[in-house]
Amino acid sequence: MGPTAAFFDLDKTIIAKSSTLAFSKPFQAGGLISRRAVLKSVYAQFVFLVGGADHDQMEKLRAFMSSLVAGWDVATVREIVAETLHHVVDPIVYDEAVTLIAEHQLAGRDVVIVSASGTEVVEPIGVLLGADHVVASQLEVVDGHYTGEIHYYAYAEEKARAIEALAAERGYDLAQCYAYSDSVTDIPMLAAVGHPHAVNPDRDLRKAAAERGWPVLVFTKPVALRSRMPLPPAKPTLAAVAVGGAVAVGGVVWVNVRKRRVG
Repeated sequence: MGPTAAFFDLDKTIIAKSSTLAFSKPFQAGGLISRRAVLKSVYAQFVFLVGGADHDQMEKLRAFMSSLVAGWDVATVREIVAETLHHVVDPIVYDEAVTLIAEHQLAGRDVVIVSASGTEVVEPIGVLLGADHVVASQLEVVDGHYTGEIHYYAYAEEKARAIEALAAERGYDLAQCYAYSDSVTDIPMLAAVGHPHAVNPDRDLRKAAAERGWPVLVFTKPVALRSRMPLPPAKPTLAAVAVGGAVAVGGVVWVNVRKRRVG
């Protein structure tokens, strides 16, 4: 058999919140946003969790985050995320997800996180979890600051195109690959692999999973990540490589979080 992979959505699949909104308080402490913006992000988080990540809500969340980050200094954002990562992420990682990731790694599969959140947040979480690759949205940067525009949006059908491009590059047999997500918007990604799973699915994904015979998993237990897995090497190098052709909103960007031989 050739190499295979397990593709994981991030928000509400590996972690219990929106990964981007989870950093709103550290961003406030770092002087990037106001208390009013924090309250707005808390409300957005509530809508995201209670209402499910359907298309309309994801578009509202995207527009909110785009307007919020306009003008932010990129280096400051990366520094805040690095300094607060364990404090923010540790309490909201699902124990069941960490176990599943470890099982796929022991089976020799690459672990790939595929998220609509921005790379500045998703990349460090990928390192923390020991992922092999990360696919995430890319915010436009000019002179070291975010413009508020999205260069590449890893969302819905684009997630499926992204994993197909990565499969072509890495030689994955998608029929032997696994995928996990909570949202109906990720049906294209789930349908692209031979072993799709709905995790804590929203109403529409639960219905689709029942119709298609996809397994449904329920993750509920948070875990202190430091107690479950060794910390990654200090300051790992993240290499960004363009893969495949251009898409409407920009090139597909892959981040190799770590390299591991696959049997």
